[in-house]
Amino acid sequence: MTVQGAPIALLASVDEPMARTSDVLSVVTMAVLALSMLAYTGYLAMADGRRMGTAGQVLALLGTGTLLATIATRGLSVHRAPLGNMYEFALAAAAFAMVGFTLWALRRDTRWLGLFVVGPVLLILGAATTAWWTEASQLMPSLQSAWLVIHVTVATLSIGVFVIGFALAVLYLLQRRREERGSGPAFLERVPSADRLDKLTYSAHVIGFPLWTFTLVAGAIWAERAWGRYWGWDPKEVWTFVIWVVYAAYLHSRATAGWTRHSAWLAIAGFACIIINYAVVNVYFVGFHSYSGM
Repeated sequence: MTVQGAPIALLASVDEPMARTSDVLSVVTMAVLALSMLAYTGYLAMADGRRMGTAGQVLALLGTGTLLATIATRGLSVHRAPLGNMYEFALAAAAFAMVGFTLWALRRDTRWLGLFVVGPVLLILGAATTAWWTEASQLMPSLQSAWLVIHVTVATLSIGVFVIGFALAVLYLLQRRREERGSGPAFLERVPSADRLDKLTYSAHVIGFPLWTFTLVAGAIWAERAWGRYWGWDPKEVWTFVIWVVYAAYLHSRATAGWTRHSAWLAIAGFACIIINYAVVNVYFVGFHSYSGM
């Protein structure tokens, strides 16, 4: 049933108080995570910063909780999965990064990694609440698809994993340089060895790469359902494939003797491509994804 050609679903009311609650929670989340980042900085900078590190972990856990509440209230306000625009996409990606980090922190001492995960997450949330913020609303017909939810959920999950992989790759390069030169920033004394960081970086990308592969496949299926074609050389489609190629090159080079350092740079390049995809292609290139802001 439609009203003037628009599906009833598009005309469903938005719960404004719930939407405002979500917006407030997003600000609270950023404040808590900013405090967490400061605590992690103290842990790395101070000779005896164990308590600061523990405070960082507690605040990161609290921030993860408020971020999940932000997403939940956003979804309740629009009566759908909150994955319909770039603002909601960024919230979900940040949440997956924080959930992955905090779950890892429950099993291992990850205080040395906190600053390098919470920092990028804060940047994502900062962009989400400023440049990408979108008023709570319903979705147009082509976005009302189960395949959209699957496609975007897996995409945000993989990006969350890649955030952690990026942080590990940066730390690996810093630690390897320190080990080779015999000197470096004092905070690296709290960080695992370069060999250990290399293995952790690889493990993160072994998880993230299949998820990104599925993102490509699910996106193609959704495109066929929505527009009648699996591939249309849309700028976002092209860049999603470019990201896949770069991470595939990382995994290949990581298995090649003598290419460990080069592979870490490829991991960083892959994350840079993700940033370009969402911060540049979204803004300056027009395609099938433009109307959704994703």
